[in-house]
Amino acid sequence: QVQLVESGGGLVQPGGSLRLSCAASGSFFSINRMGWYRQAPGKQRELVATIITGGSPNYADSVKGRFTISRDSAKDTVYLQMNSLKPEDTAVYYCNADGILTFLKTIIDCWGQGTQVTVSS
Repeated sequence: QVQLVESGGGLVQPGGSLRLSCAASGSFFSINRMGWYRQAPGKQRELVATIITGGSPNYADSVKGRFTISRDSAKDTVYLQMNSLKPEDTAVYYCNADGILTFLKTIIDCWGQGTQVTVSS
């Protein structure tokens, strides 16, 4: 079993910053890709940023230049540094890990429970 635990959401004023963290734990050997998605009220879940082991980050156009994704593979943790936040960034942010090689030699993916980010004055 694999679990993702997110932290770091909250309320911030426009132009402010937040840092999200997501730590994976459980019975697995490795994770191929980790990333962040978000879902605003009344909208579909959308990709924010992903990062593959040994690869370059991938960002949604709406966050390029403002958000930075990073990963500590030794700790199975992914981070999302969010700067210059805008009201339209308000959403529930979900951590995702896919290509997880479990101890049972299966490949699975996993989602976190979500953390609320609210950008408002």
